[in-house]
Amino acid sequence: MTDKPEKPVLLSGGNPQIPKGHGDAPVQAWIAAAPGWKSDAARRLDALITRMVPGVRKAVKWNTPLYGVEEGAWFAGFHAFDRYLKLAFYRGASLDPVPPVGSKHKDVRYFHIHEGDPLDETRLADWIRQASRLPGERM
Repeated sequence: MTDKPEKPVLLSGGNPQIPKGHGDAPVQAWIAAAPGWKSDAARRLDALITRMVPGVRKAVKWNTPLYGVEEGAWFAGFHAFDRYLKLAFYRGASLDPVPPVGSKHKDVRYFHIHEGDPLDETRLADWIRQASRLPGERM
């Protein structure tokens, strides 16, 4: 009898429940556990962020992969919902152009990725580059 690792629980919207942790491993566990097309989209986002921000810090908190430049301060993260992957820019109101989806928090802006949407990596890379140069959000 072999013990198989338990699959992570999927929360509402298919967001993987991954234990809090710092570094690449918990982020990769979240990506691997994301259902269907969301895993592929998250893998592409993670690769793009890693390419655009050499030495980027990664963590999973509140079942959300987070990305930052300085310890404990985050410029972006993403979260799975039923119909889309929500990419959050924590100082998104300062980006040019401003990402299209607003938030109840005045500084935060979102970009939603839906299944089958073409991913404009040039636009995303520009936002990621800009966001990584702004002060991170302490969480």
